[in-house]
Amino acid sequence: MGAKTWMLVYSKGVAVPPVLKARPELDREASTALAKMLFPSEVLKPFRDGSLAYTNPPDDEIVVGCFPGVSIVAAAEFGNDYPSQLPAEFREPILGNTVYLHAMHSVVDWFAFAVWHNGSLQRALSLSPDSGIIEDVGEKMQFELPYWSGEYPALDPEEDPDEYPFPFHPLELGEAALAEFFGYNLEGPLNSNLFNPEDIRLMCFKRTKPWWKVW
Repeated sequence: MGAKTWMLVYSKGVAVPPVLKARPELDREASTALAKMLFPSEVLKPFRDGSLAYTNPPDDEIVVGCFPGVSIVAAAEFGNDYPSQLPAEFREPILGNTVYLHAMHSVVDWFAFAVWHNGSLQRALSLSPDSGIIEDVGEKMQFELPYWSGEYPALDPEEDPDEYPFPFHPLELGEAALAEFFGYNLEGPLNSNLFNPEDIRLMCFKRTKPWWKVW
């Protein structure tokens, strides 16, 4: 699997999948304002459009999209092994009463996610085959249960099934989280319940530190 993400999604009292499935128009003014609010110490310059299929920007970029009731921000800072430790400025309830963090990296089969509601952490999970369970906070969410119970066993021909540390592949759980929270997958066939993430336009910004200092 080649999917990678490190992103936050903010919901202001709405279910995210139907909003995005309707292919809403990107609010460029709001997107720019949100980017500047979240990264106030940086110089941000829009340089092209991306899409929801690209939420793993390099260190010198951020990706932002604002829609009715839903905002999306992708930045390297969000690819942290401990999702519960997301800095407070990125999970303020004013940004959305529900905040989702989704991060995964196919090179190491790592997946992490977290959910806050009204500023309170509801669930955080981070795991990879090499590191095991890095973080596991809160009750397992409904979409996770079939994976933990072994209904979707890891199918890695290079691994001994008796030695694989989880009863599922982390990236498959990561794809299930994308479908559950946001209504799309990055890999695998589309079905009528999912939309194509390439249909959702996002703004890409180059980010640099200002050259001047205040002494």
